[in-house]
Amino acid sequence: MIIYKTKDYDDMSRKAANIISAQIILKPDCVLGLATGSTPIGLYSQLAEWHHMGALDFSQVTTVNLDEYKGLTKENPQSYYYFMNENLFQKVNIDKNRTFLPDGTEPDSEKACRQYNEILSSVGTVDIQLLGLGHNGHIGFNEPGTFFQAETHCVSLTEQTIKANQRFFASEEEVPREAYTMGIKTIMSARHILLVVSGEDKAEIVKKAFFGPITPQVPASVLQLHNHVTLVADEAALSQV
Repeated sequence: MIIYKTKDYDDMSRKAANIISAQIILKPDCVLGLATGSTPIGLYSQLAEWHHMGALDFSQVTTVNLDEYKGLTKENPQSYYYFMNENLFQKVNIDKNRTFLPDGTEPDSEKACRQYNEILSSVGTVDIQLLGLGHNGHIGFNEPGTFFQAETHCVSLTEQTIKANQRFFASEEEVPREAYTMGIKTIMSARHILLVVSGEDKAEIVKKAFFGPITPQVPASVLQLHNHVTLVADEAALSQV
């Protein structure tokens, strides 16, 4: 694992964006695995800025997202489809037909997961998989206890994750209780995993995930077994290591 310690969130975002932009420049038709949440917003903003400057061309890029809430339409402002459009897709010259997320509107969980697994298989190996890190160690929506061999599956979100996501909704009651997520087995099949972490509130889980035992109770700890992981984190997030 390569660890880059950055000064702050903005520095973290620029350094992580540098890694993704280099991948696009070296392989214009690359497959990017993308994440949502508050942490990657600065990274996406930086990529969009470089695109507008003429430094990045997304026209041949394919993207696959980690997850989507079950039950939310694409038009719902809290859906991850909407998030990706607002924060990246509509700001760059990416072909929307080459951007993929699980179908949150599909009520049949088995069908939705099977369809997304088929999409993931069809696009080929992910060149860089971007990840954030949950306070309980989840990656994607793979909560503690998730089987490491899992592929796309429907998960019931933990109370901790629901409370963490409440800030994006009008009330806790509006936060979906289920989500479709790329499984750990699929995440681990990416050629390169790029993890971005910011804030002192993540310091404890960073220590557990990357300097503690590998256990399903801390899903991100499995990343210790991957042969190409880059952690870009600010000083606060690395304050306990």
